[in-house]
Amino acid sequence: MTDTADRYRRVAGAFTETARRVPDDAWDNPAPCEGWVARDVVGHMVEWMPAFLADAPIELPTGPSVADDPLGAWLALSDSLQGALDDPEVAFREFTHGHVGTQTIDGAIGTFFLGDVLVHTWDLARAAGLEVTLDGDEVHALLTGMEGMDEVLRASGHYGPRVDVPDDADEQTRLIAFTGRHP
Repeated sequence: MTDTADRYRRVAGAFTETARRVPDDAWDNPAPCEGWVARDVVGHMVEWMPAFLADAPIELPTGPSVADDPLGAWLALSDSLQGALDDPEVAFREFTHGHVGTQTIDGAIGTFFLGDVLVHTWDLARAAGLEVTLDGDEVHALLTGMEGMDEVLRASGHYGPRVDVPDDADEQTRLIAFTGRHP
């Protein structure tokens, strides 16, 4: 098992627990991401993660549709990713992605997926009216890494303008604000 496997287990586990707590009537509540509802947060990950790994030597079974069962759709994907990370033979398979070059499955999940799952846990919780405390170590690592790439990240269009927060705001609040969300 790898460090990424442990990290993914924690971060994805928090997303899973948040998704389990979403009331049935809250899946169509507006999410912090403009134009999205809670269900779209899950749909985003269930769509882009397998697409990113399309050329990787890994099989990701398709779960139920997000429209019918957002939690089930997430669990099908997340359990497959965790299984891949828990198997070193699979985790260290290499593949070439057209935009980021050659990666291992472990490296791709650690670099590209973990931060997305982390921040979208907050989005899902907010849409459902739930409180959530994100993994402090992951928040610190992501915030520290992203702050040094502020201009590049903003230019990519993935994040809106940084939201101002008090200087003494905790790191989770600062991370959420950095990504253009209103904490």
